[in-house]
Amino acid sequence: MNETLSRPRFNQMETPEKQALMEKLAARYDMTFLGLHTFDRWGQSCTTGVFEKDGREFVFVPGDRVTLGWERFAIGLNQESREELEYLFREWEMEGDPEEMIGEGMAPVRQAAIPPMLVGRELEEIGWEPVALDDPRLCPDWLEEFRRFAATGGNSLTLVGCARFERDGDSWQTCLYHETDYPDFRKRLHEQGFFLPTADEWAYLCGGGCRTLFPWGDGLDYSMRLHWFEDTEDEDRPYDMEEPNFFGLSIAYDPYKREVVQADRFTTCGGDGGCNICGGLGPFLGFLPCSPHYRPEVQEDNELDGDYDFYRPIIRVEMS
Repeated sequence: MNETLSRPRFNQMETPEKQALMEKLAARYDMTFLGLHTFDRWGQSCTTGVFEKDGREFVFVPGDRVTLGWERFAIGLNQESREELEYLFREWEMEGDPEEMIGEGMAPVRQAAIPPMLVGRELEEIGWEPVALDDPRLCPDWLEEFRRFAATGGNSLTLVGCARFERDGDSWQTCLYHETDYPDFRKRLHEQGFFLPTADEWAYLCGGGCRTLFPWGDGLDYSMRLHWFEDTEDEDRPYDMEEPNFFGLSIAYDPYKREVVQADRFTTCGGDGGCNICGGLGPFLGFLPCSPHYRPEVQEDNELDGDYDFYRPIIRVEMS
C-alpha cells in the first residue's frame, strides 16, 4: 500500500501535505474538495478530506491492516448491560451466559488488509424515485388513498411496493418504488463508477479496528438517544449513534436499516431489519447487529427491500 494512503502514515502527515494529497484525489476522481475536517469520537480520530460528487458527500478513509471479528470482551460489560441481559436470561429462561450467547452471533477473528477508500458519508435508499405528485405513473387508486390519508393529518404513508408520501411542511414529498435485485443493483452502481464495501471493509468503516464489542466499549451506552428506544421529552436531541464517527461516517445507528455489502450473494451488515427489537429483546440485543463484529447476514434471495435495505457508495483509491 502507498504509505501516504495508510492510516499510520496519513495520520502523521502535516496539514499542507495532507491538503495537497486530498486535492490530487479530488482531481483524479472528478470530485469537489470541500476541505479538511477532524473527526474525533470514541477514542479514535482522523483529520481527513471531505468531498462532494453528484450531490453526495464523501470522506477519504485511509487504509490499514486491522484485526476484525470478536471472541471475548476486551473490557467487560458495564453494569446496566449486564443487568439487562441477566433479566432477559431469566425472563426467557435462557441457558448459558451472555458472553457465550453474544459470541454465537459474531464473525470469527481474522486479519484484514483494508484499502484506502472514498466513502459516502450517509446511507442511501434503494428503489425509491422522487417524483412530482402529478406524475402520471401514480395510479388513481394510490392517489385516492393518499388523499384520504392526508385528510387525517398524518405525516407519512407507504403503499408497500408502490409509492410513498411524506409530509414536508405545507407540501408532500412523493416517491415511486421500483423493485430491483442484488446483481442488477450492483451492476447499475458500477456503471456509475461506485462500488459497495465488502463485509471486512464495512467492519473497518464502522469500528476502525476496535477490539471492543461496540466502537465505544463492550456494553451499550444507555446515556445515548437511540432509535426506537429514544426518550420523547427532547425531540430536537439527535440520535447519538447517527452522528459522524471517527471517519466522519453516519453508520450502524438503526438496526432496522440493513447495509448492503459486496459479496458473491446478497449480504448485509449493520442491522437485522429490526428482528431483535420486534422480538422484544431490548436495547442491548436490539442494537447488537450494529456491532462492527456482528456476523454478516447472507439473505435467502436476491430481492432488495426498499424499506430495510440501504447502501453506501464507495470508490476504492488506486494505491499507485
